[in-house]
Amino acid sequence: MDILLQLFWTFLKVNLLSTSGPASVGLLYHEVVGKMVTEAQFVQAVGLSSVLPGSDALQLAMYIGYAVAGIPGGLVALLASILPPTVIILGVTMILHRLRREAWVRSFVEGLAPAISVLMLFTAWKIFEKGGGESWAGIAIGIVSLVAMLLKAPERLVVLIAGIVGVFFLS
Repeated sequence: MDILLQLFWTFLKVNLLSTSGPASVGLLYHEVVGKMVTEAQFVQAVGLSSVLPGSDALQLAMYIGYAVAGIPGGLVALLASILPPTVIILGVTMILHRLRREAWVRSFVEGLAPAISVLMLFTAWKIFEKGGGESWAGIAIGIVSLVAMLLKAPERLVVLIAGIVGVFFLS
């Protein structure tokens, strides 16, 4: 029961303190790697959740919850992940509906973008380093993936193909 409470608190905190699925990955990395899961498990979870359809953040929560405490852990992590945004979005929607024409609201949202971008880059670099980024094959897969993304290839397809290529060149 103690581990389920810890899972609930961790995912509740992550989802209260982060603004989106990708941004939550960086915060979640700091909260769970070395405490609940290994770095290898986290990288595997991020990769798998990126390939599957649906919300990456919710799939990541369920994967980590399951890895820590089985099915109950997955359900607790999922509940803790959807509870804050659900409650908050109801309140914020009611407030923003009344303030939607205020300039400071738009400026606040625009001010979040640089900080979130840096957080995502920092986390991406850590995952890249641990996921084969130090070998020539890992660097090549990263560069080809970046080019594919810039050419607007479907993200899930790029991640899936990179994983398959990794099986052959990073094993």
